[in-house]
Amino acid sequence: MSSFEIEGGYKLKGTIMPQGAKNEALQVLCAVLLTEERVVIENIPDIRDVNHLISLLKLLGVKVEELEWEGVGKSYAFTANEVRTDLLGGMEYCQLASSLRGSVMLAGPLLARFGKAIVPQPGGDKIGRRRIDTHLTGMEMLGAKVEDFKLRVADDGNGRSKSFGGYCLTAPNGLEGKYMLLDEASVTGTANIIMASVLGKGTTTIMNAACEPYVYQLCEMLNAMGARISGVRSNRLVIEGVDQLGGTTHRLLPDMIEVGSFIGMAAMTQSDITIGNVALDHLGLIPQVFRRLGVEIWQKGDDLYIPAKEIYEIDRFMDGSILTIADAPWPGFTPDLISIALVTAIQARGSVLIHQKMFESRLFFVDKLIDMGAQIILCDPHRATVIGLAREHSLRGMHMTSPDIRAGVALLIAAMAAQGTSTIDNIEQIDRGYEHIDERLNALGAKIKRINN
Repeated sequence: MSSFEIEGGYKLKGTIMPQGAKNEALQVLCAVLLTEERVVIENIPDIRDVNHLISLLKLLGVKVEELEWEGVGKSYAFTANEVRTDLLGGMEYCQLASSLRGSVMLAGPLLARFGKAIVPQPGGDKIGRRRIDTHLTGMEMLGAKVEDFKLRVADDGNGRSKSFGGYCLTAPNGLEGKYMLLDEASVTGTANIIMASVLGKGTTTIMNAACEPYVYQLCEMLNAMGARISGVRSNRLVIEGVDQLGGTTHRLLPDMIEVGSFIGMAAMTQSDITIGNVALDHLGLIPQVFRRLGVEIWQKGDDLYIPAKEIYEIDRFMDGSILTIADAPWPGFTPDLISIALVTAIQARGSVLIHQKMFESRLFFVDKLIDMGAQIILCDPHRATVIGLAREHSLRGMHMTSPDIRAGVALLIAAMAAQGTSTIDNIEQIDRGYEHIDERLNALGAKIKRINN
């Protein structure tokens, strides 16, 4: 387990470029299984979760070629013309797939093209219950049979026994289009059902579909491959099945979560930062929410500039009541930035209620912030009130452990703004979602040392 040692109190200055969008990458990488032709994906971030999924594709026999690319991010070519479906359900596949939540989105492409998929119970962040009912119910409505799956391995290679649970999905006669109303606007659930439907028979209509930029990027990529998807960018998608898909070249959007993280980091550390090429039209409410926290954000073309500012003041509602920031389905404020909004408010003037509706464990990291000197009242698993310190008191460095990707970066921001030295353990969680974050921030003036234990 590796750690970060952070010397706090340094102001940053310069320009930072956001990586390619992690959540989009996990979707479009699964989509390469839908065709035997070559698919090129540009601006892929070099992060643990994405590299994990690429390894999973390689295991299944997908040919992966890293291309020369002079821009931001990496470019890869994928050719899925010799997929090894016989490896589904084996120990190596289950071990890799169960450690990555995004692996659940392999089910749709595998079912659509090969009539079979194995879904080990997925891993990922420990932020509360993350059911996959929407995925499984959607596949059943398209005609797939869903059964429990269990693999028990007598020797996992280390002299220990290990078992994997999950689901076996089969559709030997193919999938058929249906009208469906999703019980929740799940991003990954919507993506999975879209990928399952594009090669199905007839027409599939998805109501209450997620309409995040990741989803409409996936739809536009699939349409470029020959799919027939209408209603893109809305919550009603209509997919007319086609016999086959071809190759394409697709470029990932900048990661909106990184953009929001850098905005909060600039405010907390009183830094002068430009975030380049943010794809402003795809950020939704993100700049607006941080402006309500008092952060000054200037738009310069497709860049965002956050000037150094001593004090930022939290807005109030028009009737004078305390501001509430809550997550919501797109185009509402993304749940992945709730932790960043919370930590940004610590040194503001004023108070804010943070309401995290989706996951009941996502706010539990605030006890570490309280130990650092933040004034936060955890009302219940979903709500926390932050009383801003207005820089009258500094946070103090301490030893912490990252519980998940977003909380880990929130703790990193707090440590960078604190007096003294902090240590954050389990930074593998941060590496799952942020590309070489220590190197990139050190280039702006941060003091972050990676310790490989």
